[in-house]
Amino acid sequence: MNVSALIMAAGSGKRMGSSVKKQFLKLNGREILYITVDTFSKCNMVDSIIIVTGSDEVEHVRELMADIAKPVKIVVGGSERQYSVMNGLKEANGCDIVLIHDGVRPFVSIEHIEECIRTACRDGACVLGVPVKDTVKVCDCDGNIVSTPDRRTLWLAQTPQAFRYDLIMKAYDNAQRDGFLGTDDASVAEKYGFNVRIVKGDYNNIKITTPDDLVTGNAIIAENNRVM
Repeated sequence: MNVSALIMAAGSGKRMGSSVKKQFLKLNGREILYITVDTFSKCNMVDSIIIVTGSDEVEHVRELMADIAKPVKIVVGGSERQYSVMNGLKEANGCDIVLIHDGVRPFVSIEHIEECIRTACRDGACVLGVPVKDTVKVCDCDGNIVSTPDRRTLWLAQTPQAFRYDLIMKAYDNAQRDGFLGTDDASVAEKYGFNVRIVKGDYNNIKITTPDDLVTGNAIIAENNRVM
């Protein structure tokens, strides 16, 4: 079985409010993208890594990944995340399982990566996620509450999202044909009738998007160092 990890790092990071793109900001002295890729490189079940980034960042990413032990390919992204994923999937042609992961989720664990791979092998598609803790309200455009869904059925989707390669390529080919843009990779698979399983993850697997997330990320690192 051949497994490729597709790391998405083509975002602009506007919500971070920094001149440096969020994937290249540092936590504990290392760039966030490097921390993320390094975790996947240490997973024995992952055979290769594909990084999708902006055209103007290719050389920097290549230099950043110089000491990563596993094979790393760098691909230029598209105008939308979904198009960027498609570029990466084409480069992953020939693998059996593909993991699609946000480059700015540096705290994913090797154990959860492996569980996603095993679940995708067994069931075809899965998403790492965590149960919603708070009550969720559905509102209309005027701010009026319409309904209160049962939070026992609600999960926050994370990454990696893992798929059999043939399954996700079929879904993406259909989406490209129809001009459909999903909210995440699983939604593309769902749109075309594929069942997607949820794999319970960890609340620390945050996406670094805003300055507050940097504060949280440094706190997670400090706590992990304290425990260790």
